[in-house]
Amino acid sequence: MLLSTLLQEAAASGAGAGYGIAALGAGAAAIGAGIGIGRIGGSALESMARQPELLNDLRANMILTAALVEGAAFFAMVVGLLVIFMK
Repeated sequence: MLLSTLLQEAAASGAGAGYGIAALGAGAAAIGAGIGIGRIGGSALESMARQPELLNDLRANMILTAALVEGAAFFAMVVGLLVIFMK
């Protein structure tokens, strides 16, 4: 109900392109974060296989970096979605 009303208002005001671009930006942020976190995990596992004695240090750094990437992605998604829901 809310989405259909929002789309009707966007079509009536001619602002549909801006909403679409904001939605694409939010989606791109989610996809980029998924790729980034996957690369972090893969590189950390490869490093752990090469030097098992550094397991705890690598794990801590991997979790910290993944959390920072996820935080930046959530911020980008929230900004993109705020553009859609705020006029």
